[in-house]
Amino acid sequence: MPLPAILPRRVRRTLLLLAVAATALAPLPAHAGGADRHGGSSATLVRTDNGWVRGESTDEGRQFLGIPYAQAPTGDLRWRAPRPAQDWRGVRDATEYGDYCAQNTYWAPGFEERHTTEDCLDVNVYTPPTARNAARLPVMVWIHGGGNVGGAGRDIVPDEFARRTGTVVVTLNYRLGAMGFLTLPGTTGNFALLDQQQALRWVRSNIDRFGGDPGRVTIAGESAGGSAVCAQLASPSARGLFRAAIIQSGAFGDCAGRTRDEAEAQSLALAERLGCADPASAAACLRAKPAGEILDAQSRDWRYTVGGRELPLQPAEAFASGRAAPVPVMNGANSDEGLVFAYDTFDRWGRTLTADAYPAAVTAAFGEETAAEVLAAYPLSAYERPAYAYAAAVGDQLFACPALRLDPLLAERGRVYAYEFADRTSPLFASLPDDADFDFGATHAAELNYLFKPYGRAPEFTAEQRALSAQMTAYWGSFVHGSPPRAPRQAAMPEQGAHPGQVLQLRTASAGGNAVTGTLPEAHHCDVWEAAADR
Repeated sequence: MPLPAILPRRVRRTLLLLAVAATALAPLPAHAGGADRHGGSSATLVRTDNGWVRGESTDEGRQFLGIPYAQAPTGDLRWRAPRPAQDWRGVRDATEYGDYCAQNTYWAPGFEERHTTEDCLDVNVYTPPTARNAARLPVMVWIHGGGNVGGAGRDIVPDEFARRTGTVVVTLNYRLGAMGFLTLPGTTGNFALLDQQQALRWVRSNIDRFGGDPGRVTIAGESAGGSAVCAQLASPSARGLFRAAIIQSGAFGDCAGRTRDEAEAQSLALAERLGCADPASAAACLRAKPAGEILDAQSRDWRYTVGGRELPLQPAEAFASGRAAPVPVMNGANSDEGLVFAYDTFDRWGRTLTADAYPAAVTAAFGEETAAEVLAAYPLSAYERPAYAYAAAVGDQLFACPALRLDPLLAERGRVYAYEFADRTSPLFASLPDDADFDFGATHAAELNYLFKPYGRAPEFTAEQRALSAQMTAYWGSFVHGSPPRAPRQAAMPEQGAHPGQVLQLRTASAGGNAVTGTLPEAHHCDVWEAAADR
């Protein structure tokens, strides 16, 4: 808290010295003392609005983990808008991640066990060594994926990205599943969306103490995190909290949420399964239920609720009508998104998709009206295995074509830059089995290898892949710094207002290198999926 200016300077100086002395006398974590490797223990000691935190110095810079940005949404605060974190005394240890938000088991490393913790609304801050200089650095806030039912801010470690780009990176947790998306009479819903906004307010108030510039914040996310970025762009309550946005594989379903009626119906069905059938008292009844019982009863399909104050319009409608945040956006997807989903549907369980079973699988996935067109567009003769043909159709329908369809809508409200990650030699994503007889190519989430350390694991790159990683980091980093996405001696990422329909494909040098193309709608058979969407 600032000292009143009306006090005499000598008194203010004395009070300040006393405050510093009191902090020095406060108990510190046993491992927090001593000089850090980058020049003094004070480099890892930072005063936030709620109290002091001590992080740690690493080879990449500094990191501060598990800092609360909101109160625990437990008890009466469950299914309520997040409240700012409470103050603490002394110095808080910020060298360990906070708890996972409540979620069931998940296929990624570290998620083999269910988590029932609700005290989980934390941020992690990564800074490069240059963040201690006078100039404030731009900030990227990462929203994790996980289908809105799993994942955590710790899923990526962006410390190397922060150092190489000269940015401060913040990752965050937000409520998941029913805890974050339940919409009942008397509740606002969209608690996950509001959590993310509360984290952004924390960034706005605190990030300058870590060397970041609160006026230069870019939000970014992949998969469900990319869909969250869509929602934040369309949310009036997020205005002014960021100056740019990155959507990675997040345009599925045209970023659509559920209507209020649909969301309430889903939520009331859950309440009834848990013995809370009366709509008037369902929220209070559910607040008394243990988190584990709610996880047992919830479905796996949760989306943001459209029609209220936080999200009055579907994101696509907000983009098309110019009623979304007019900030620069980078948007893209991967060329082989569907391969991991095909593997998880068939081969992972020993159910190899055969040629004879292919037509039935296509019909089950896309419906009878669309199946004939899909079978014609994705003939088995064009693919090594039936599962790869199925994967191409799934990826094009869910990710590639929605991303391309989103570009002109985004261009209605501001600048938008388009990419497609297309390195088919990509190292396996950390959650994929390295002994599987399956070609994952440039599948869903594969691009994260080239930007961060997914689940803390640095991928093993060839020289060509290392070069592509450096180029992609430069594209992303320059955008976070406020310029059009660019990399030294590489093609520019096309801006859709000036070059509609042009997309930068990201590939290794032997596969043609990074190049601009206008043929992706044909390559991904988007005419089939446009016709299916219109039915």
